[in-house]
Amino acid sequence: MRKLDSLSNLLGTLFDLMLDALRLVRVSLRSRCALAAENLFLRKQLALYVERNLKPRRAETPTKLTLVLLSRLFAWREALTVVKPDTLIRWHRRGFRLFWRWKSKARGRPRIPADVGKLIAGMANNVTWGEERIAAELLLKLGIQVSPRTVRRYMPDDTRPQRGPSSQRWMTFVHNHAQGILACDFFVIVTTSFRLLYVFVIMEVGTRRIAHFNVACDPTADWTLQQFREVITEDKPYRFLVHDRDSIYSAAFDSALKAMGMTILKTPFRAPQANAFCERLVGSMRRECLDFLIPLNESHLRRILKEWVAHYNKGRPHSSLGPGIPEPLGGIPVLEISGHRIPCGQRVVASAVLGGLHQEYRLEKIAA
Repeated sequence: MRKLDSLSNLLGTLFDLMLDALRLVRVSLRSRCALAAENLFLRKQLALYVERNLKPRRAETPTKLTLVLLSRLFAWREALTVVKPDTLIRWHRRGFRLFWRWKSKARGRPRIPADVGKLIAGMANNVTWGEERIAAELLLKLGIQVSPRTVRRYMPDDTRPQRGPSSQRWMTFVHNHAQGILACDFFVIVTTSFRLLYVFVIMEVGTRRIAHFNVACDPTADWTLQQFREVITEDKPYRFLVHDRDSIYSAAFDSALKAMGMTILKTPFRAPQANAFCERLVGSMRRECLDFLIPLNESHLRRILKEWVAHYNKGRPHSSLGPGIPEPLGGIPVLEISGHRIPCGQRVVASAVLGGLHQEYRLEKIAA
């Protein structure tokens, strides 16, 4: 709409200037005596308004440009009455700026193709996605390499918060042991009948994969220990477990996990940032899924989380992985990076997740 309004204003201004030019040509064909008489006649009429101190209405853009152009043909200061001389000079400078802007060449990066820009705008409809997520999705799924800053230019609305600095010592530990670290946490969800349900999640810190989740209305230490028995196997030799100091993690619970070969890392009191990876996972589950749905009961919540966890593990890019996907379905395809263009002979196909709350994108060959 803004482009249409600006285009209509420009066309209207050009039309008015063309009419003024035609009037100037017609007047220039008249005799000097007739022009002098008409000039004096108009000045006398204008003097009546000046004596009464009547304020004229604001001049429109075509009128301003006409007065600026006509001022180059005669001594305009004596004839100027409706505005101050400084105003006419300001109009002239503004016209010069418009002329110079039109004459100057556009600078900056070249614009990406229209179909890619439209695709980015469509991806931005996923309300929880930021520019990094969209850039990772384009690179990993479609082979289109666009920087997050370029993606931000084509998003309708960008409100992604910036990350703060992290602790170097903790990050060093995580990088050295990430493949063997599990992190777990509980959080609460309210159903339509105002019943509290507890969601328990276990994640692999190294791959960001959700290793396990479950839902209970009244979890106990034995129930929580059973969740770990389903995760910790001989095929996956985990070494560390990060959890907070909730009373559900009893001494017997920690002893049973130590017997499985785990080392327990308890976070300090009132320091959720010490379990930052799992806290971030819980925040993502809320922001990208549970904040948009109201579970009816325990089984309904479990079905919702099952679909979202599959999307999280197999279809959601993570910037901390390079970007990458924790558990790509069939592996991440090796795509030929095509810059800012959709590969020739292929099209982008979207599949809905959670009824369209999220979209997963992939390339598909166009049938001949």
